[in-house]
Amino acid sequence: MNVGVARVSLRLPENMSLKGKRQVLKSITGRVRSRFDVAVAEVDDNDAWQLATIGVCTISNDKRHSNQVLSRVIDFIVNGHFDAEILDYNIEIIDV
Repeated sequence: MNVGVARVSLRLPENMSLKGKRQVLKSITGRVRSRFDVAVAEVDDNDAWQLATIGVCTISNDKRHSNQVLSRVIDFIVNGHFDAEILDYNIEIIDV
């Protein structure tokens, strides 16, 4: 069994409140969750208005499949026309 984990750091340049941040993140996490059937949540920068870090997780029998799913999630966020830009991301595949 393989666990794929992605950590995505986002900047929300147009955001001026935590409420606005919640709306943007809810849109991103909901669409990613429903489209790719992965677990996704905000994992860091909880009190920063214009920064957010989300974690995405998938489980598979194949390392390549886990990597492909997470790479497609990253591409979806980049090309999704959300009010966010990716600052950095990291993908890790853990063999359990």
